[in-house]
Amino acid sequence: MSIQEIIEQKLAELDPSVLKVENESHKHSVPPNSETHFKVTLVSAAFEQFSQVKRHQRIYGMLADELAGPVHALALHLYTPEEWEARGKTRPDSPNCLGGGE
Repeated sequence: MSIQEIIEQKLAELDPSVLKVENESHKHSVPPNSETHFKVTLVSAAFEQFSQVKRHQRIYGMLADELAGPVHALALHLYTPEEWEARGKTRPDSPNCLGGGE
């Protein structure tokens, strides 16, 4: 199973209405087919009682094994359904890496 699939499987436990895990490794100075840099967009009612900091801490806890090993960078965009609607169902784009391969 790929690192991306493991991340998707673990985060599915939050019963998300939106879950998008993007491997952005190709934008960085890493070997081809790497799984080191990810962007996660996750919308879940489970976040309604949590601040952004607590949401991030929860995800970091869920993905502790991946962050301790192959995952070098993890961009998190975590929203409640209401926040997602208010944003027009969009999340920020990732900046270009100065050492990237694109």
